[in-house]
Amino acid sequence: MAGQARLTGKQGQELAGYLSEATASQAKGAVVLVHEWWGLNEHIRGIADRLAKEGFTVFATDLYGGRTTKDAQEADKLLSQMDWGKASQALKDATEALRQRGGAGTKVAILGFCMGGALTLLAGANDAGLDAVVPFYGIPPDTVDVTRIRAPILGHFATKDDWCTPDKVDALEAKLKKANVPAELHRYDANHAFFNDTRPEVYSPDNAQRAWTRTVHFLREKLG
Repeated sequence: MAGQARLTGKQGQELAGYLSEATASQAKGAVVLVHEWWGLNEHIRGIADRLAKEGFTVFATDLYGGRTTKDAQEADKLLSQMDWGKASQALKDATEALRQRGGAGTKVAILGFCMGGALTLLAGANDAGLDAVVPFYGIPPDTVDVTRIRAPILGHFATKDDWCTPDKVDALEAKLKKANVPAELHRYDANHAFFNDTRPEVYSPDNAQRAWTRTVHFLREKLG
């Protein structure tokens, strides 16, 4: 049952997060899901469950130690306090645990939103064993060498975004293309966080559905 089981790391430790499992007959691979700067909230858990219904075993990592918020100032504080090195290790631990749980040949993707999108690309650069990378409107700092990514990338970005600006998305795409990293970046006429249906001020239903359909198809192709 979704959320009832636990994910265990190589050393036998319980990993912090939320596990949502596909039924054995539907299993199509596994996905590490990375939350926004709000923390591992019900919105992210809901996405994990939606992916599980599509046939993927999903582990939504908790990088804030159980803390969540709806306040932007508090979210910014939580983000600033997060250790990116430890977060990167947590994602790698989750990836390895999902491979172990699924058995030989299990393919694993990583998918994240906003802050999680940036961490998704960071994870791709640090883990050559990933099979797919799906960032939603998140780009890591320039210190992260995205040209090291070997997994195929499906990116979703907004045209109205003060953080991942169109210029930054263009620069990312050019960098990936020059390094021959397989990447397909989509732009949506929408605001940052257009996928988040708990935020009516930015949520764009049509664009969110378009991005979801592309994502599920991509994951099935790369993990199935």
